[in-house]
Amino acid sequence: MPIIEISSLSHPGVEVFSTLTEAQLRHRLEPTKGIFIAESPKVIRVALQAGYQPQALLCERKHIAGDAADIIAQCQETADDFPVYTGERELLAALTGYTLTRGVLCAMRRPAPPTVAEVCRNARRIVVIDGVVDTTNIGAIFRSAAALGIDAVLLTPTSCDPLNRRAVRVSMGTVFLVPWTWLDAPLHSLNELGFKTAAMALTDDSVPLDYPALAAEPRLAIVMGTEGDGLAHDTIADADYVVRIPMAHGVDSLNVAAASAVAFWELRCR
Repeated sequence: MPIIEISSLSHPGVEVFSTLTEAQLRHRLEPTKGIFIAESPKVIRVALQAGYQPQALLCERKHIAGDAADIIAQCQETADDFPVYTGERELLAALTGYTLTRGVLCAMRRPAPPTVAEVCRNARRIVVIDGVVDTTNIGAIFRSAAALGIDAVLLTPTSCDPLNRRAVRVSMGTVFLVPWTWLDAPLHSLNELGFKTAAMALTDDSVPLDYPALAAEPRLAIVMGTEGDGLAHDTIADADYVVRIPMAHGVDSLNVAAASAVAFWELRCR
């Protein structure tokens, strides 16, 4: 496995870590040819254990025989010519535009997205993320989903990519553990898969989160909306339930990541 010392920002092969935008990495027209970046040894290990294919590694020199040693050994089993780029900390920070978290980045192959039916086949509780664009919120929702019994995640095309570098890091790698895909069909299409839908929104006819019928549903899709405006009126009208989180002190809403954690816990399968 080649260890490649870089001394300039224009070294061939490192553009995946520097000059390519998230949209270019994603490769929208041909997703299976896309790349994403996993950051920190812990997150990279989770991705490797979940079967994601590494393409190249960028790390500080001290981590080659340290935090990244086991990662390099595992990648070597995948390909003998797997490149490991290294250099001084200051150069790598200038290359990527930020100080590396724990000094290690891994470029990984983006897998083909599964179908909604495949993702939901054995699921009892899923979340639909509709129009959430903040990478931190996406990562936090995935982390709560993994911890609190959500079996799958569906995202509308207007939502942020879960394999965005920051979303992956905030999720602590749970984007690799919870099955997910994109939902291009209307919300009511989930009824055909046996799900009742619960839109989290404040309306005059919304039911409280502890409404008994919700917990009794054998298959439930919890729909979370964008950070600012919440769910669109059409989405709310399309849902089987409209649900609110009871609050005190006149507070009318929570951040979408915090609200999702509350909803996941309360509506989990008992």
